[in-house]
Amino acid sequence: MPDTPAAAVREPSFLAFDFGTRRVGVACGNALLRQAQGLMTIAAEGDARFEAIARLVAEWQPDALVVGVPFHPDGGEHDNTRRARRFARQLHGRFRLPVHEVDERYTTTEALAAGARDPDAAAAAVILDQYLQNLPEDDDAAA
Repeated sequence: MPDTPAAAVREPSFLAFDFGTRRVGVACGNALLRQAQGLMTIAAEGDARFEAIARLVAEWQPDALVVGVPFHPDGGEHDNTRRARRFARQLHGRFRLPVHEVDERYTTTEALAAGARDPDAAAAAVILDQYLQNLPEDDDAAA
């Protein structure tokens, strides 16, 4: 790597989504701090949902996206598993960013137990925290 001033080096950043058919929670975070924070919940469907996400992508300029994918407690798939994966594919197709899937079982329960005011955004933060905690030390490989 050529000599680059420390200020010019940017750690990979991420937007994460807790997908729901009526609402999508959104969180942000980066590989340096390995910590996520809930941003907002998008209460829109179809094109309006993706327009709101496009504004967030433009504002935050993430290196990659993270989507929570739900499973049954035994690890089996269900209808929402397939919906969340379809949402992940749509994000990739629209924004041409890498999209990582994370098992999101019990994230909303965890967010509610922590007293979250916006449980969807808080669940997205839990999803992103899980992803960030599992990044290899070489963060650049994650994006």
